[in-house]
Amino acid sequence: MSKYTLEVQENEDGEFFIEFNDEILEGTGWKIGDDLIWTDNKDGSWTLTKSDKVWVKVDCIAQHRVSYMVQAPADHPEYALDTVTLEEAKEFSQEFLGETIFSHRVVSHDEALALCDKENEYLKSWSDEMKIEKLFTKEGEKREY
Repeated sequence: MSKYTLEVQENEDGEFFIEFNDEILEGTGWKIGDDLIWTDNKDGSWTLTKSDKVWVKVDCIAQHRVSYMVQAPADHPEYALDTVTLEEAKEFSQEFLGETIFSHRVVSHDEALALCDKENEYLKSWSDEMKIEKLFTKEGEKREY
């Protein structure tokens, strides 16, 4: 296992970063876009290791049974169908029937965040950390209600 000592630098926006040179990238096998895990050594130093986890985008179709109670002429009950089709009926009840997965694919960390911005445009102002905390599901994590 190779060890490197690197200085933490600060950019003009006050954000901190570490710059890896080609020797370090080659020696570790890391590449741009890899997820790194920071482990506090409790002595003022940190150990970085490449994550063995990936993000998987899973696309589903959610299905609901939705009912409407529509008044219609006795001799033309089918008119109720027009009211529903024109989205003029009030919802009477609904039941969630489940989800059907129709695709999945592995995406990079950066691609996952870009997709997050594209599919949730109203949340673009959130930090990457906030998006991951609120919208991404880490291994072993359960959805909060």
